[in-house]
Amino acid sequence: MNSTTQQAPALPEARRVPEPLPGKSGTGRRKGNRAPQQSFRSRLRRDKQMLLMMFPGIVFLLLFFYIPILGNVIAFQDYQPYLGIGDSLFVGWQNFVDLFGNPDFIHAFWNTLYLAAWQLVFLFPVPLVLALIVDSLISTRIRRIFQSIAYLPHFLSWVLVIAFFQQMLGGAGFVNNLLRDMGMDPIPFMTNPETFPLMVVVQMIWKDAGWAMIIFLAALASIDASLYEAAAADGAGRWRRMWHITLPGLRPVIVLLLILRIGDILSVGFEQFILQRDAVGAGAAEVLDTFTYYTGVVGGGWSSGAAAGLAKGVVSALLIYGANKLAHRFGEDGIFAKQAR
Repeated sequence: MNSTTQQAPALPEARRVPEPLPGKSGTGRRKGNRAPQQSFRSRLRRDKQMLLMMFPGIVFLLLFFYIPILGNVIAFQDYQPYLGIGDSLFVGWQNFVDLFGNPDFIHAFWNTLYLAAWQLVFLFPVPLVLALIVDSLISTRIRRIFQSIAYLPHFLSWVLVIAFFQQMLGGAGFVNNLLRDMGMDPIPFMTNPETFPLMVVVQMIWKDAGWAMIIFLAALASIDASLYEAAAADGAGRWRRMWHITLPGLRPVIVLLLILRIGDILSVGFEQFILQRDAVGAGAAEVLDTFTYYTGVVGGGWSSGAAAGLAKGVVSALLIYGANKLAHRFGEDGIFAKQAR
């Protein structure tokens, strides 16, 4: 009997999947699937309205910040206004040598650092404390009233602020008249050189602390509310929530503002001090800004004033750089993040 060999049915041939080409993923699509590059002209048309809005600000910066930097060349000249920059004699570093040998400049420099230390210690924490107080208020209406009262003095000029303090604390002000009516001697709040640093800090707190509070309030709004709910569920009280959630959440902003304040430490103010210079004397109210004004503008020492301003700017830039490097050591980004290697 012939036996027939039964063959197994052939399996369907597996469909061959093409191998991905170099630079492509397994699905045949490019990694990162980027949109095609737009031409400069098309991007210009797309962002035309934004560029038009930026144009006035760019012109303002060029005219009042960047172009005047070129005038710092007079710090290396014996500048004479009737000769101009082109014909004035070039003296190199002599203006800086004379400047650092001037006892008035040295006094103004150390007095600026002394007043800046008062502002840094007593003024810098006040906006943070105010922001924490406002954030803890339950009533929205009370919070808005408190914010409006705190913001208002920022929009007043220093002339009005000094006049207000003079009417309240001056020799013929409300407080001293009240002391006279009570049979007590008046207190020289506005003319005492020894208490002048404290008076300066009080004036700055009253004027600008409420405005500086806005930054901390914005940072507080960015903290995840679920962290507070989880901490409250675990039994953490208000102080522990503030210490372990609020302050760590505010730390990057605190470090950033502290760096900027350190970089601006030599600019303690101009109008505030020049308005009170005659009352307390130049020994207490002379700072680098007023020294530059009286030396360069009033006294006609244009080159010395420019040298003082340039030295102040260079020192401020170095302070910002050093403070930013210190922030990197503590693991913070600072003004600009540390470049990864």
